[in-house]
Parts: sequence; C-alpha cells; structure tokens
Amino acid sequence: MSVRPLIDRLNAEKSLSLAEWRTMLTDYTEDDRQYAAEIARGLSTAVFGNQIYLRGIVEFSNYCKNNCLYCGIRCGNQTVQRYRLTEDEILECCAEGYALGFRTFVLQSGEDSSYFPDRLPETIRRIKQAYPDCAVTLSVGELEFDMLKRLRECGADRYLLRHETADQAHYEMLHPQSMSFAHRMQCLRDLKSLGYQTGAGIMVGSPHQTADCIAKDMLFFTEFQPHMIGIGPFLPAANTPFEKEPVGSYELTLFLLSLCRILLPNVLLPATTALGTIRPDGREQGILSGANVIMPNLSPTAVRKKYMLYDNKICTGEEAAQCIGCLNRRVQKIGYALTFSRGDHPDMQPKTGGTL
Repeated sequence: MSVRPLIDRLNAEKSLSLAEWRTMLTDYTEDDRQYAAEIARGLSTAVFGNQIYLRGIVEFSNYCKNNCLYCGIRCGNQTVQRYRLTEDEILECCAEGYALGFRTFVLQSGEDSSYFPDRLPETIRRIKQAYPDCAVTLSVGELEFDMLKRLRECGADRYLLRHETADQAHYEMLHPQSMSFAHRMQCLRDLKSLGYQTGAGIMVGSPHQTADCIAKDMLFFTEFQPHMIGIGPFLPAANTPFEKEPVGSYELTLFLLSLCRILLPNVLLPATTALGTIRPDGREQGILSGANVIMPNLSPTAVRKKYMLYDNKICTGEEAAQCIGCLNRRVQKIGYALTFSRGDHPDMQPKTGGTL
C-alpha cells in the first residue's frame, strides 16, 4: 500500500502524528521514495536554486573522553592513533581553504578537554579576525551553557550536535551510563537560545533502532525546528561493541533526507561522507533526494585516516577539499553547481561582531 497520501499531507501540513510517521517508515515502497525525492528536489530548488553549499571540514582532534558504543574514536579504542592539531595548524587549514574559495569552516573533534577553556575560543577568534566574511561551524560535542556562550561571543556561527535518537531508551543503548539523554537535549536547546544556527541528526540503522525511534526523531525535528539536519547511514567501526552490526539502509537514508526536506523546506541538509562511503554516487543521490550541502575535508592529509568514526571512511580523493573541480563535475552531471558562499539558513542573518 502506497504512502503517497501521507507524503502529500506532510508536504501540505508540515506535520504528521507518531502513528503516521511509523506507517510512513514501515510501509513505503521504492516508488514512494522516488515520489518523495521529486517533491524534495522541487522544494530545495525553490529555496536554494541549483546551488550546493560547500563547507570545509577541519577534523582537529580525535581524542574523546566519551566511550559511545558505536564510535571508532571512542576513548576505549586503544588501536586509534591519536592526534591533536595546534591552533596554528587549524589556522593553516583555514588559510588553505580560504585560498580554495571556502567561506564556511567546520571545526570538528571528539570531546577533547585540552582545547578548553581557552584554546578553542582563541582559535575561533583568530579565524574570524583573519576571515571576517566566513562562517565558523563547530562540531565538538556537548558543552555547558557558559562555554557555548563564550564560543558564540568569539564568533562561532553554527553548531552541529547530532541528538542521535529522540528515544531515551534507545539513547541509553548507544551510550555509556556517564552520558545523559537529558543533557544532550539541553545542549541543543541552549544552542538555539544563544542564537546559533543549530544542527541535530541521527544515524539511520543504528543498533536497536526501530521505526518508532525514527518516528520520534521526526516528531523531534518538527518541534525543535533545527536549522541543519545531519543524517547518514550507520556504519560499524572496528574495535567497538557494534563492530559486527549491519550497515544502515541506504534507501531509508535517502528517503529520510527527502522527508526532512519536505518537513523543513529551508533546512540545511548535507549529503554526508557516510553516504559517499556506502555507495560511490551516494552524495549525488543525496542531493537528488533533497540535500543541499557537501562538506569536503580540509584536514591535513597526514591525519585524515586517523579520524575514523567508522570503517572504510573515504579519506583521500574526490572528497578532499583540494579536488573541487572533481566534485563540481560530479554535481554538474546531475544538474547542480557548487557554491562557495557562506550558505546561511534563510531565516538566520550572518553574525556580526562578537569578539571577546
């Protein structure tokens, strides 16, 4: 039985009930997925044209205090070759990215306390001083309100914090007891209250995830109204408790990208590296499903293979920031074009000033 009527109602009303989301996720067909992708492409084009925003990722540390059961850089994984970039090395990555044309830098790391209270704020201040026309996005895990406020005052514009799941019981199956579902959700609320362009997101097919879990995620997106949503398939990582778990569904990931675009037409929606890892044309298919962001890697080549959140992550070649021409040719083949603009959420004005 087709779920097209539910897709149409979502497009018209931007809301479904928990039961309706469950039906959508369990009963959809490939034809339904293609139908949703067509609607999502139209909505994305109406808001953003055929432009795909580029963000340059700098993975500046793979140290992490947490021991999440799914993550390849969990503190309990003794096989990881750990590294930390200095503030100057981070600035060098941004300088190279700026010369290539990037106007958004994504600073990503594990939860590494060595960059606090001063190193990361000072790094952001230096980036914004050197490149005032650029946006800085952070993806560094959970922080307390005062530190989030300080980072914002130093110039951070956006913050990605995947909530992973809106189901508390499921959250507790993915994380150690030292981590708190309530704290994760509070951090997301704090980010929005501080004026960040705020991103949440999930892994599709994470262990113990059910259709009910994802239905709750969709209700959470409806209520929270994130500016960015990061969705990618679960990919197992060696030397973790979930290393033998199956890969998340590629088709369901694409379907959820389309549903997120239909639910939130203005949302910034990446075609993730995980999609490109699971299928060679995964990111192109993500764009054709409604995504409008790609995030190539600006990290030093020597450390790219050390930031392994999951197995077989693409680390060299066309996902690298230095191969913009390769990426542009690939998106042009499907009717899109890369843009180096800051790419802010349409409802959010660029932050001005704000230095300590």
